[in-house]
Amino acid sequence: MSASDTSPDPGRQSAAAASPRARRLLVTLPLVVFAGLAALFMLRLGAGDPSRIPSPLIGRSVPDFTLPPLPGRAVPPGVEAGTAPAGLDAAALRSGHVTLVNVFASWCAECHDEHGMLMALAKSPRMKELGAALDGIVYKDKAEDARRYLGSKGDPYAAVGDDRSGRTAIDFGVYGVPETFVVKGDGTLAFKLIGPVTPDNVGALEAEIDKAAR
Repeated sequence: MSASDTSPDPGRQSAAAASPRARRLLVTLPLVVFAGLAALFMLRLGAGDPSRIPSPLIGRSVPDFTLPPLPGRAVPPGVEAGTAPAGLDAAALRSGHVTLVNVFASWCAECHDEHGMLMALAKSPRMKELGAALDGIVYKDKAEDARRYLGSKGDPYAAVGDDRSGRTAIDFGVYGVPETFVVKGDGTLAFKLIGPVTPDNVGALEAEIDKAAR
């Protein structure tokens, strides 16, 4: 046997050395690509701010819908005694004044967090000056739980529609509760806030209300 038969094959050594590197590359490359796509996606969605996820419905008319009133809801403050609490439909959102439509549920923790902000908005002088209304859509909730929620925390809504099936929320493009829409007097969806109303974003929401009223 010649010396050349027993000497290491440079080609085999090179392939063996490259094999672990190739495997590492195959493992890490998809992760790098995924991280890059995720970063781009978050950037497009507003630097990771979920409240700025764009909605394809903005600038379009509200979907046609008719929701019954929340069963057994007490007459809200400011409404004449003996008046049956109203449900909500598309015609009410085309009645000539700006409307905030807040989608909520008693089982939603962030809805509890934002409720004080909604109470303040409903009573704000600017809302009254503009003739703007705050209406609610209760999403996939039990009537007794929703009534208890509003009874214990206060009821800021002029009207509440009971979306037991969640169909209307889907038609509005709701990702999850809470969400709040600003609707122009002609029924055009002007703005969508995903997540709770907070001290940090209420100023921007009020600016959108003013803009919708022009």
